[in-house]
Amino acid sequence: MGDSKENAGGFLPVNLEDLRARNWDFYDFLVISGDAYVDHPSFGAAVIARVLEAEGYRVAFLAQPDWHSAEPFRALGRPRLAALITGGNIDSMVAHYTAAKRRRSDDAYSPGNRAGLRPDRAAIVYSNRIREAWPDLPVILGGLEASLRRFAHYDYWEDKVRRSILADSGADLLIYGMGERAVRETARSLSQGLPVSEITGVRGTAYFTKDPAASPFPMVECYSFEAVSKNKREYAEATRIQYEEHDNVRGRGILQKHGQRWLAVNPPAAPLDAAELDRAAELPYMRRAHPMYDELGGVPAIEEVRFSVIHNRGCFGACNFCSLAFHQGRMVTARSQDSVIREVEGFIKNPLFKGYVHDVGGPTANFRHPSCKKQAALGMCKDKNCLFPEPCPNLDADQSDYLKLLRRLRAIPGVKKVFIRSGIRFDYLLADKNGEFFSELVKYHVSGQLKVAPEHCVSRVLYYMGKPQIQTYEKFKEKYERLNRKYGKEQYLVPYLMSSHPGCRLQDAVELAEYLNRTGRQPEQVQDFYPTPGTLSTCMYYTGIDPRTMKEVYVPRDKREKALQRALLQWKRPDKRRLVLEALREAGREDLIGYGKNCLVRPEGVPSSKRKQTGGGKRGPDKTAGTDNKRGGKTPARGSKRPPAGGKRPAGGKKKAAG
Repeated sequence: MGDSKENAGGFLPVNLEDLRARNWDFYDFLVISGDAYVDHPSFGAAVIARVLEAEGYRVAFLAQPDWHSAEPFRALGRPRLAALITGGNIDSMVAHYTAAKRRRSDDAYSPGNRAGLRPDRAAIVYSNRIREAWPDLPVILGGLEASLRRFAHYDYWEDKVRRSILADSGADLLIYGMGERAVRETARSLSQGLPVSEITGVRGTAYFTKDPAASPFPMVECYSFEAVSKNKREYAEATRIQYEEHDNVRGRGILQKHGQRWLAVNPPAAPLDAAELDRAAELPYMRRAHPMYDELGGVPAIEEVRFSVIHNRGCFGACNFCSLAFHQGRMVTARSQDSVIREVEGFIKNPLFKGYVHDVGGPTANFRHPSCKKQAALGMCKDKNCLFPEPCPNLDADQSDYLKLLRRLRAIPGVKKVFIRSGIRFDYLLADKNGEFFSELVKYHVSGQLKVAPEHCVSRVLYYMGKPQIQTYEKFKEKYERLNRKYGKEQYLVPYLMSSHPGCRLQDAVELAEYLNRTGRQPEQVQDFYPTPGTLSTCMYYTGIDPRTMKEVYVPRDKREKALQRALLQWKRPDKRRLVLEALREAGREDLIGYGKNCLVRPEGVPSSKRKQTGGGKRGPDKTAGTDNKRGGKTPARGSKRPPAGGKRPAGGKKKAAG
């Protein structure tokens, strides 16, 4: 092991010149990433590299190498112990393609926002190239792309079930979840001379074996790759088992046969405690993109997080379309207040800091401790969730520690504002009977808009999403607007909505459009459901079965129906008018075509100026049958102003609004 202190405070070496400048005649680990090299605690590859450096290993970094040959993978020479490969902060296929499978024209994790600097399925491609470059080198996968593809999984882009990414990549070992603990233990074994094929006892790892009985952990078998490829019910059963066992306290390892070999996925690693999180967050990050990107326009992804703080990990919200629970786990842990304070005090020394902390968040901003006191001994409940369908009676809905942290941050000299932008879970907020946090959230921590994620309004659809009922959102919205009036604030809610989720029929999309019309909302951001690996909703999409109940669920797969559902949520846009008319007729809701107050769209053939011609902006006489919406009810609109357009809805492993 080399002495890493000679490199303290600088970027990790990225080329031979850097190695020579450190007088290194060898190094231990090569970290290969599909993202540009950004040395910041929001970037997983940087965290793992710094964790290993802190253990005394020499680490080099290879970011977005040219994958068309093995030569770039030989450029730094052979690492002594292993290559560590990640596709990047988000799945490379999500980085490259929209939910409609259209190629994206930009990439925030690449210099100059330029697309095309990483391959599709980056973890597989990089693994194959490093194996070509150094055939005898241990290859270890990690990061979100590998973590969520650790089992045989449905791949939306190829519309088929693929093998575990460990099989397709040819890597020796896969580290899933938040990898600090597992990578330290694995590195220790390698440095002691243990062959990578014998590293089978590390929690949070997966490997292939021909002897399933040799595992040091209790194991349970799920259906094989061959079975889940042919039988959708068995795919759903396998998904249910994988989710039930994903618990670091009570969970067992899982075996899944692939041909003549067994994929062994060990139980999850325990989450880092507060002291361990503090150490990981306070390693000597440069907190910026490597200067080699400066002439290329920098790396856009750093801008939102440069002066943001991640204070927690894990999420017990358990939205079915979100992969975080299957990656970070449901058990929440948090950094100490003092550690967060030190990080923000460090911002003040940066000449770019203008006094605004952009976010103090995480997967869900207002989670800062485990959801109940039983988890340390018993783990998370196997067959129920903390917040869905209603908050559990054992839920510890207490935001006082988070509130104290925010108060301390506001008091730091040089800090003008502390915002919360990564989203709050509004049902958890309401479950906290002490209203102090809600009041101070509105008074101090909203930057004009607060992102929340009701996602839909139809009860059945919300059930399949794993989201609270719309009445909970309405209660939150009413109190939010009341507090804004109390404090004289003009602040808005930006609700994230989703179309085409499993369980959502065209009639449900119409009902959501009616709800938005009644409440005076025209959403700027609508997200089509994106079937990404590792989620319960993706299982529903592929199988047509809800793995929680094993009952059938309707799935909108047709491109035309998806377009109709999306258009209904953007009914005021002129370019969506034809699709809205088509959708309403197909749904049997022609009563919403006309001039009544509840109508969504004018009849065909009526010019844009029709209303002006019939009475100075007033609606003309209703000459069609049933134009008023008899099903709509009379929910009054609250507030008369629409919020300004929100930012893009984050995708995959990016920060998102919670709900």
